[in-house]
Amino acid sequence: MLEIEIDGKQVSVEDGSTVMDAATKIGAYIPHFCYHKKLSIAANCRMCLVQVEKAPKPLPACATPVTNGMKVWTRSDQAIKAQKGVMEFLLINHPLDCPICDQGGECQLQDLAVGYGASQSRYEEEKRVVFNKNLGPLVATDMTRCINCTRCVRFTTEIAGMMELGQAFRGEHAEIMPFIEKTLDSELSGNIIDLCPVGALTSKPFRFAARTWELSRRKSISPHDSLGSNLVVQVKHDIVKRVLPLENEAINECWLSDKDRFSYEGLNSEDRLTVPMIKQDGEWKEVDWQAALEFVANGLLATAKENGPATIGALASPHSTLEELHLLQKLARTLGTDNIDFRLRQWDFRADGHRSGAPWLGMAISEVAELNRLLIIGSSFRKEAPLLAQRVRQAAKRGLQVNAIHAASDDWLLPVRNRALVAPSAMVGMLLQVAGALAAEKGLSVADEIAPRVPAEISDEARAIAQSLSSGARVAVWLGNFAEQSEFAADLQVVAQEIARLSDGSLGFIGEAANSVGGYLAKAAPIVGGFNARQMVEQPLKSYLLLNAEPDLDFAHPVATMAALRGARLVVALSAFTSPALRSCATVLLPIAPFTETSGTFVNCEGRAQNFNAVARPRGEARPGWKVLRVLGNLLELEGFDQNDSEAVAAEVLSTDVAERLGNGVSGIELSARPAVAGGLERVSDVPIYFADPLVRRSPPLQKTRDAAAPSVRASSATLARLGFEAGARVRVRQGGAAVELAVVVDENVADKCVRIAAAHPVTAALSPMCGEISLERV
Repeated sequence: MLEIEIDGKQVSVEDGSTVMDAATKIGAYIPHFCYHKKLSIAANCRMCLVQVEKAPKPLPACATPVTNGMKVWTRSDQAIKAQKGVMEFLLINHPLDCPICDQGGECQLQDLAVGYGASQSRYEEEKRVVFNKNLGPLVATDMTRCINCTRCVRFTTEIAGMMELGQAFRGEHAEIMPFIEKTLDSELSGNIIDLCPVGALTSKPFRFAARTWELSRRKSISPHDSLGSNLVVQVKHDIVKRVLPLENEAINECWLSDKDRFSYEGLNSEDRLTVPMIKQDGEWKEVDWQAALEFVANGLLATAKENGPATIGALASPHSTLEELHLLQKLARTLGTDNIDFRLRQWDFRADGHRSGAPWLGMAISEVAELNRLLIIGSSFRKEAPLLAQRVRQAAKRGLQVNAIHAASDDWLLPVRNRALVAPSAMVGMLLQVAGALAAEKGLSVADEIAPRVPAEISDEARAIAQSLSSGARVAVWLGNFAEQSEFAADLQVVAQEIARLSDGSLGFIGEAANSVGGYLAKAAPIVGGFNARQMVEQPLKSYLLLNAEPDLDFAHPVATMAALRGARLVVALSAFTSPALRSCATVLLPIAPFTETSGTFVNCEGRAQNFNAVARPRGEARPGWKVLRVLGNLLELEGFDQNDSEAVAAEVLSTDVAERLGNGVSGIELSARPAVAGGLERVSDVPIYFADPLVRRSPPLQKTRDAAAPSVRASSATLARLGFEAGARVRVRQGGAAVELAVVVDENVADKCVRIAAAHPVTAALSPMCGEISLERV
């Protein structure tokens, strides 16, 4: 520790700290623009000049290391004169357009100009003009306002991992620009809006929508990926105008993914369901809530009486709140059915009844920085959990070795030490090879239940991954969405668990949605022999309750789901949105509030329960989902539906310690035999980042991004050559009796004898399930 005196106050700081760090520690504010605690030091704005004892001239606080006994003055005449001089130069070319600037009222330059700027400029020459750049549908530019702090450049390079912006030219001709006129395609690009200290980079969807002082600010939690990012939702007249990050160092730090930031635009979609509706004689009719709920209650009672309660099923999206999931399963079980599931895209359920608890990440999110070895299995990691990937990216800079096994090798924008690219049916075999090689490296024995399946020959990729894991002191093995949704999911988990044991590491699940952990805690899955999500669509029931789910896009087998629902006598859809698919198969549409209009709880991948409140009134006649389910329970005269608020509902689920109910262990599962793929081609499917749930699918700015492009058939050149197809050709893709036409794209990052086709998209919804055999033929 070093001793430093700032403005007469003594402070102790760690060796290697800067004067800015020391000033922050004692609460002394030093004006700055280019400095940011999460970015590298640039020291190019010079606004943080301070007086240092024995220094011949003022020094930048952000770049001056502390020395023992140093004396610093931040408010001396010399420091103030230097800071005012810098401000004068910064304002020389800056336009006087504050009244029309979207940054007005929250502009760092505006604030500091009040304290350090002169009442008028001495500069009489013409100001420079910089032409705007097209950065895509999310970020608007007014580059004449730019003060070249380079925060955006450093963010895209250091945090997002993709050098998408740079500074060209010199002196007053310097400009921030994208490379060769490209747009920003990072899934974290919106953070440069927050970082920009002036109005050069602003939100394109929010542009000219409101002034910052007109907005109410409310805390909330993201309903999308499993991280559970903390949000500040800004509202005007009960309409969400903007979403910003709420800093939480343990979860999202000070960042947000673009999905979390811009999905709110979907709240104003024309698809919003605002009035209860019942289908009568093929026609949809609007009704009041009393009539709709009585119709539902009578229908459920009739089904239970005539066909038995076991013919009723409940299917919920994992993006639903903990309260909604709990009351849905309580309603179903009190009616007498155990047919309840939230794992709509899962295909292999053999691990049910063999788990030690609710699957989770296996560690705190903040502990990712301490890892030095990581194996990620079956994951489009960067798109599944952008901010978790960002943490891994920073850890990789400090020595973390990342290894990957998947049927497709996406660019994670971080160094991957070893990568095994294998077909879905060969992933279990590759993991067995890693386990065998790891046991040999460690001098241990493989578990008896999988030892007979470990092959004698070990590939170079498996040996390299094993050597990496064996040399680590802090090891983690993570299963991604593809692994969880695979037809070999249980096998992958069993072998991954053994790899974690052999490497003395932890096993974890990245998780698909905001309540992928919460769904298990709420017991929204079969317990005593009920049907799981796959069985409920493959063995049609008489009545269904759908919660926040769209049958054509949110299920592993959309075709079977639509067929099952259309054949049912009663389908009750509780949803914030309507769609052609819902209208074609539902009997009753009940409008429930999205996350901004209700209160609830999400349990993120580390098992942290985070509650939130409504930030706006429900639209039209929409009501919070938990209230609708509670009233429905009252109408059915069921016990346990007398809660007065969402906190009372959550308390029923969280009455016991969540940490004690988490567990990734499985036991008693016999590995299945490796299947032969008769058709020669296997489907590799992923859910595109902006099609994962109903809200992001309806966000216009997100749907204009590169990540929302129409699906294509992606395969390696060797695979396409054997099939006789070339890049750009139109092919007919057949799976499960359905066919769609798609364009062919050569992608060497797809495993041999595999084709990669995105799921959860209207273009490919007819192809199902999300895994298995697939065939191509020329159009």
